[in-house]
Amino acid sequence: MSFNEKVEQLAARSKHATEHALTEEATKTSVVMPLLQALGYDIFSLDEVIPEFVADVGTKRGEKVDFAVKVDGQVRILLEVKPISSVLGKSQLSQLYRYFSVTDARIAMLTNGREVWFFSDIDERNRMDRKPFFVFDLQSYDEEQIRNLARFQKDGFDVDAILEAASNLKYVGAAANFLKAQLEAPSDDFTKFVGRQIYDGMLTKGVVEQLRPAIAAALDDVIRDRIQDRLNISFKSREAESKDVDGEAEIVDGSSNKADVETTDEEWQAFFIIRAIAAKVIDIERITMRDARTYCSVFADNNNRKPICRFYFNAKSIKYVGVFSPEKVEEKVEISDLSDIYSLARRIEATADHYA
Repeated sequence: MSFNEKVEQLAARSKHATEHALTEEATKTSVVMPLLQALGYDIFSLDEVIPEFVADVGTKRGEKVDFAVKVDGQVRILLEVKPISSVLGKSQLSQLYRYFSVTDARIAMLTNGREVWFFSDIDERNRMDRKPFFVFDLQSYDEEQIRNLARFQKDGFDVDAILEAASNLKYVGAAANFLKAQLEAPSDDFTKFVGRQIYDGMLTKGVVEQLRPAIAAALDDVIRDRIQDRLNISFKSREAESKDVDGEAEIVDGSSNKADVETTDEEWQAFFIIRAIAAKVIDIERITMRDARTYCSVFADNNNRKPICRFYFNAKSIKYVGVFSPEKVEEKVEISDLSDIYSLARRIEATADHYA
């Protein structure tokens, strides 16, 4: 069984546990121990996995961390478990934080059976960072996150390589969060920083307020342009591949060709925009398209019981996108340009996430 398949099994366990695991012990049994097994550790060997690990810290005696994981005879990972019904937060880090400095562990994990938070000592050696460098959601992940999770497997475990990757993950994640915040509402400092590059006069409070919406709009334009560039590249590549010997376009994902159905360039481009939006919450390969005479449908898993949207592009003057709610209720929205689809992004994500 491949590691990806093991992760898929863990995802199914986590979803089942969300409904049925009522305690911390149930979370351990149903999700956490299978997680350690998937990473290649023998949960029945005390030489590899030590439950209820005790390490005296100062005047505190007999405190226990749920699991300590050994690699090459040394404790390398500390793992603390909380019930799957709980929400992970800073208040749950105290035991891990205290134990981290008195063991050989360089990695600490906190999990509730759905999210797995990974910590190390990137900022200060032997003091566990207060923020995780990597978070893996067992019920919502992508291929890149699986590759990062695979670094913690017993086979090939390399703490130096993990910590190097951890540093990159931490700072890239922090930078991404900062930029996301600026996209939503540019701060004064960020607005002034950009303003100094584009405005010659004094940056008074009034000027800053005048520049703020312009900078926010410019950020949107830059991101939209980058997405469109990538979509155009994907579209051209797909267009070249989807021509058969007769020069007819192939319907996505094996749907049958029909003589009276032609998938237009606009429909292809709209499909790639939907893919780019929905790929934030589900695997991009799960997003498929099927054309018909009066409209073009986008589904999850090529399943007509999992509709995401429809394109009504056959009329000469008016175009509509039919957006489905998670309850499969369709609402037609008129668009004047394909870029208008981005204004529906949150609704599209919500529906796609329902099928995750």
